[in-house]
Amino acid sequence: MQLTEITYAGQPPIDAYAPGYFRVNEAVHDGPLAILPAGITPWKGLSDWASVIAVVDDFDVIFVGTGAEIALLPAAAKKKLEKAGVPYELMATPAACRTYNVLLSEGRRVAIVALPI
Repeated sequence: MQLTEITYAGQPPIDAYAPGYFRVNEAVHDGPLAILPAGITPWKGLSDWASVIAVVDDFDVIFVGTGAEIALLPAAAKKKLEKAGVPYELMATPAACRTYNVLLSEGRRVAIVALPI
């Protein structure tokens, strides 16, 4: 079997996630995290959408990781994202991280905001 190392252009992949933190580019980021085209930033959670809306034209889809289990977005957050035209996919954080990494490796324009597990 031949193994091929994946290279990523631009945004970094998520190296790992664990209870309470993410590891990106070998650096540990405690708490919720946003990886947007502009870079890696802390995220305040499901009520913090200003930074996402500001760069909506820079990605095709944003993955919203809701923690260990998939959960619904609060109605106010859903309304805000839909009004701003933000294309999002809601999923549990482990699935969101994996999907983000796969599409990123394909050169797709993706972003992620995620609550830790």
